[in-house]
Amino acid sequence: MSRDEISKFLSYVLRHEPQAIGLQLDSEGWTDIDALIAGAARSGRSLDIETIKEVVTSSDKKRFSLSTDDRLIRAAQGHSSAQVRLQHTQKQPPECLYHGTASRFLESIEVQGLIAGTRHHVHLSQEVPTALQVGQRYGSPVILEVDALRMHAQGFEFFQADNGVWLTQAVPAEFLKRA
Repeated sequence: MSRDEISKFLSYVLRHEPQAIGLQLDSEGWTDIDALIAGAARSGRSLDIETIKEVVTSSDKKRFSLSTDDRLIRAAQGHSSAQVRLQHTQKQPPECLYHGTASRFLESIEVQGLIAGTRHHVHLSQEVPTALQVGQRYGSPVILEVDALRMHAQGFEFFQADNGVWLTQAVPAEFLKRA
């Protein structure tokens, strides 16, 4: 498997379907790397600790975290699995954050704002280029600017994942404008 394929596989099992390979995640999303390797082998994928460490450390998006003793691994954010309820520390956001989406979703977003959908949080970026990269994955990209500091002042909670991604439960349409 290529690094990209390994990263996609790890995202799938650590964020969404750990049971697909018989994996158990704790409430913070951690699982034993040896159990991950064994589960991958049962599903016909060959992984080893060094390859996993290389994928984790070389990822520009920092999607995964390793424990200090390198025995546990988890996805930094993006979970849809009911097993996981990461406890991120609440943080004051910068004045503006950004969200990349496809133009075909804009009409719905203008009505209902940004919602988490199957994930636990809406994902936001501090930089326009990152939001643009995300939006391009889904079609013709649109960048939305989120009035994050005003939201925070009105009682909305913001968190920052290990990889720098900002998280919130939802963004009402009144806090959004096209960037």
